[in-house]
Amino acid sequence: AQLVESGGGLVEPGGSLRLSCLASGFTFSMYDMSWYRQVPGKERELVAAISRGGVSGNYADSVKGRFTISRDNAKNTVYLQMNSLKPEDTAVYYCNRRWSFISWGQGTQVTVSS
Repeated sequence: AQLVESGGGLVEPGGSLRLSCLASGFTFSMYDMSWYRQVPGKERELVAAISRGGVSGNYADSVKGRFTISRDNAKNTVYLQMNSLKPEDTAVYYCNRRWSFISWGQGTQVTVSS
């Protein structure tokens, strides 16, 4: 099983990014999925989760109203649309299965800075 995140980059405050996570090696449509983020020296935190059927929920309070999680089961991909980005959103972003982790991918770096 493998997860490959992409779409990160450098963006100014107030900007937007769309992250993608391509899953392989397991039946993607059978699993709830989540996005997480981590900054150096801190624990990885849950950002957003989505059910296997595509119902989103469980957004971290810090991203509610700004981030949207979605998925395309036909493409084995989960997305994170990030709007109104703030410097405190700077982190490495990872995806994983919500309730039964597999090996973490390399993540994708998001840097919000002017």
